[in-house]
Amino acid sequence: MQRERIADDIYVFTSELYLEVTAGAVITDQGAVVIDTLPFPEETRQMREFLQKVCPAGIRYLIITHSHGDHSYGSYLFPEAELISHKRCWELLQTVGAQALRGAQEQTPKLAEVIIRLPPMIFEESLTLRLGGKTISATHSPGHTEGLSVVYVKDDRVLFGSDTVMPVPYIVGGDVQTLISSLSALHELPLEAIVQGHGRVLLRGEVQEALDSSIRYLHTIERIAREKAKAGAPRRQLLQIDIESCGKSRIPLNGMVQRLHEANLLYL
Repeated sequence: MQRERIADDIYVFTSELYLEVTAGAVITDQGAVVIDTLPFPEETRQMREFLQKVCPAGIRYLIITHSHGDHSYGSYLFPEAELISHKRCWELLQTVGAQALRGAQEQTPKLAEVIIRLPPMIFEESLTLRLGGKTISATHSPGHTEGLSVVYVKDDRVLFGSDTVMPVPYIVGGDVQTLISSLSALHELPLEAIVQGHGRVLLRGEVQEALDSSIRYLHTIERIAREKAKAGAPRRQLLQIDIESCGKSRIPLNGMVQRLHEANLLYL
């Protein structure tokens, strides 16, 4: 696990075991607000141990941005924290999420101990916490998946973008137009940094272009997929369309973005 301090009271934790998944924490004198967990228990435990050292007031809240296991599997390791999520995330955790966990545990012994914990605090559009002088808002931001939320730390102008903001948008199982709308809405926020759901933190000078680039990419792949479908082209032709021709780099996430890109095209 990698750890980075991006503001006086804000830390980002990045998985070294799976696709550079990120989680975060906002530290206050009244307790910590944690945003997501890491994919495997060993990394989430490292994260928890660090937070116990730097935040004597303890961990008050854990916001789960969406139901996908790489962001939610560690919630059972914070039993003292009040768990928060969007209503649709809560629904997906106990249906699709529970089924996915059973399959993952059969394939990955490291996940054998994981238990899905359902949030007792849910919301539909947004929820705002005020704790220790910080104002932290979770807002519904669907597209990547139905129940996804982004988390904005108003005082520091830091956004935890979850999988709404990634080096390449990923819409398999989601909806491309909904994700475009969610990305467009982020332009309205004054931002010093965005913590992407996977990969490195985007700083102020990169934020607007990163959002615009992702919106352009989604428009491009939707157009390409529509044209190929209309022409009756075989699906394998889509795999010949590289990510650079659609306006994104293949370098992030150790090159895995090309595979995400291919999955996007096939899904559309």
